[in-house]
Amino acid sequence: MSSYRIALAGNPNTGKSTLFNLLTGLRQHTGNWPGKTVIHAEGEFRHLDTDFTIIDLPGTYSLYSNSADEEVARDYIIFDKPDVTLVVLDATSLERNMNLALQVMEMTDRVIVCLNLIDEAKKKGIEVDSDLLSKKLGVPVLKTSARNKTGIKELLDTVHEMAKGNIKTNPYRMTYSDEIEAKIEELAPKVRGMIGDEFPVRWISLRLLDGDESILHSLNNHFKKERTKGGYSNVSINATT
Repeated sequence: MSSYRIALAGNPNTGKSTLFNLLTGLRQHTGNWPGKTVIHAEGEFRHLDTDFTIIDLPGTYSLYSNSADEEVARDYIIFDKPDVTLVVLDATSLERNMNLALQVMEMTDRVIVCLNLIDEAKKKGIEVDSDLLSKKLGVPVLKTSARNKTGIKELLDTVHEMAKGNIKTNPYRMTYSDEIEAKIEELAPKVRGMIGDEFPVRWISLRLLDGDESILHSLNNHFKKERTKGGYSNVSINATT
């Protein structure tokens, strides 16, 4: 069969690219994302007799499409549906990094959190209870140091099991104010009626409520591409949906 696809997401300076280089070695290539000036890095690796393709998404602090990097990362997770999204966090600065992980978990349930730079955290006297964090987040949480190759086998074993469908998750979902939750509840059925359940309806509804026009653009582009392949009929999303 074809390779399982792994998306590598994370803030800048979390060691994400170090992990990417460690896994792929020379089996990687770079270019630009279609229609973007954003660098696209992709590579291959093999683990437990299984082939994987790993996509190093642009380093971002959020997925709110405030930049081309954020838009690229967001669209890949939503529309390309990687078998696993591996979110790399800096173990020395979890509070700052956790925002991205929470956003990813609103978009997909196939998430693994990688607490990287764990060696630096220990030097600073920071101890992270990964088991407790995993229970709170509802997804696997693994400690690593890509630079020292610590915890990599355990991480890849978990990636392998999730890609194979052997790990079920229950990602933590953000709860907003009563007013926002009521608006989401009102809008979500309309969004679902237009795009079905193939995409994260709640998250897309939230972005529409926030006035994110780029998600409309991305949805319409996706459906336009699918129409050319005969995948959808004339679906079109607009701000008045």
